[in-house]
Amino acid sequence: IHWHINGDVTGQYIKNSAIHDTYSRCVTIHGTDNLLVENNVTYNTVGHCFFMEDGIEQGNQVIGNLGIQTKCHPTLPCNPTNLVLQYQSTEGQASEHVLIPSDNTVSTFWITNPNNIYRDNVAAGSDQIGFWMAFSTHPTGAFEGTEIGANTWPSRSQLGEFSGNTAHSNFDGFMLDRGQRPDGTFGIAGPNLVSYADPADTSSEVLVAHFDDFTGYKNRNGAIWGRGEAHLYTNLKLADNAIGFTHATASPGVAAYTSRVVDSLFVGESDNIGNPTTPEEIAYGRSLPMPAGHADFPIRGYEYYDFHHEVENVTFVNYEPNELRDAGALSYLLFTSFGMSTSNWAKGITFENAKPVSFPPIQKRWASDYGRSAAYKSAAIHDLDGSVTGIPGAYVVIDNGIAADEEACEMKPSWNAAVCVGDMGRFTIGGNFSGFEAGPITDPIILQRDGKRFEYTGQATIGSGAELRVETSRDTLSLSLSEMDEGSWLLFELPGFNSTATGVEKSSLAALRDASDTSYYKDDNSLWVKLVVTDANNEGPVVEAVGRLMAQANIEVSR
Repeated sequence: IHWHINGDVTGQYIKNSAIHDTYSRCVTIHGTDNLLVENNVTYNTVGHCFFMEDGIEQGNQVIGNLGIQTKCHPTLPCNPTNLVLQYQSTEGQASEHVLIPSDNTVSTFWITNPNNIYRDNVAAGSDQIGFWMAFSTHPTGAFEGTEIGANTWPSRSQLGEFSGNTAHSNFDGFMLDRGQRPDGTFGIAGPNLVSYADPADTSSEVLVAHFDDFTGYKNRNGAIWGRGEAHLYTNLKLADNAIGFTHATASPGVAAYTSRVVDSLFVGESDNIGNPTTPEEIAYGRSLPMPAGHADFPIRGYEYYDFHHEVENVTFVNYEPNELRDAGALSYLLFTSFGMSTSNWAKGITFENAKPVSFPPIQKRWASDYGRSAAYKSAAIHDLDGSVTGIPGAYVVIDNGIAADEEACEMKPSWNAAVCVGDMGRFTIGGNFSGFEAGPITDPIILQRDGKRFEYTGQATIGSGAELRVETSRDTLSLSLSEMDEGSWLLFELPGFNSTATGVEKSSLAALRDASDTSYYKDDNSLWVKLVVTDANNEGPVVEAVGRLMAQANIEVSR
């Protein structure tokens, strides 16, 4: 059934109906507002099922519906676009076998404008996605280029209601990302949702988008993937997914946080063993999220990703490693090259039969991009109250060789991490370090600390007071600190370097160590630099373009 550009249809509805074995869609809401879609059941349908077409549609209520077995095509497998490396191409979007490009990444609920109500719906067994919020900048299709379209901003509008919904047995349960372009195609990132008080004015107040009481279980990939700012998730119940929750940034810094998960439950493996069918599953005794050649995929509850995320009053249950696969409650997006912040935090965390943290060793078959994994190699989590590590204020940092210090850190080999006290922040070296390039770096930079060596690939997490030897054939370097407390510092030995344009010259290495502001000392072989954060609010050069991460302290050195 299709409501086609009907405008305001207050009082109209489709209720208590069964729709099955269709070759295109279930209920289409196109250019139509204030429709009620309630208590309907769909089964074995092709293409986006409950389909909001152009992004102009508002005020509709989609309540208590059940969608079962939504397929990309009647007989052919999906050729989707998602973060799995083999599907990051858009080839499937050009297929002649789908009505619109996104149908090859099919969803049971396709949502193109946030100003609607989605309550108590269930998406079960979609080939790809359960609920897909795909917000474009302006409406597409029949409303592209119109005056009303130009004045409607789906990706900047306020969320109506998304509560009490359930997604199970899909590839991805809830997707809030990958909005369509005017031609219907989409990429693996953006547009997204940043809700403004005035959608036409990005200088207006950013509003919180609240997602409540979502249940996601037995999704083969992730229960939730989001993108945007000021997204608040409460009362989540996520179980038996490969990944529970991952969230990406949209416009870093415009809101107090990118995402916040509160008062929620994550379960790695529940008592629901599913229906084991593959030899790997039968041997294991339960269904697996990714059985086809990936039975050893490391299941994890919460993945931090780019920029500022908060986790509070969350319980993690049954994330224990075994002979088949690793597991952990808190982790990072595997094995991301894109965006990291030491401001990501957790507090009020409870673990029941769960390893608190897991940073699996890099394996490209599970990577989310083809880059050098610079962000993953510098992963950090701030444990505000000690509920993760037992030490209030401690940081969990990945064991990359230089982030951890024997005096300030306790190694956690089973986590592939260290627990460190003291201030942790970001150390950046300027230069051409494109995170998504995979080849060797021209004129590499090697960092050495306490006999351990680490090739710098674009990002590094480090604790205040660290002393690093920097080896490179480059003629100049720009060294920066960010996300650190006032008074924090690093000391660098730079063999072969001779001068700096800034800083206070010191007469000895001992005097340099005692310096309280950025200073340098030159001996016969090396330039020594102490880089000090004297103003935590200083906005120096941009050291990371995405998110406009600015240096608190910076110095240029040359040969």
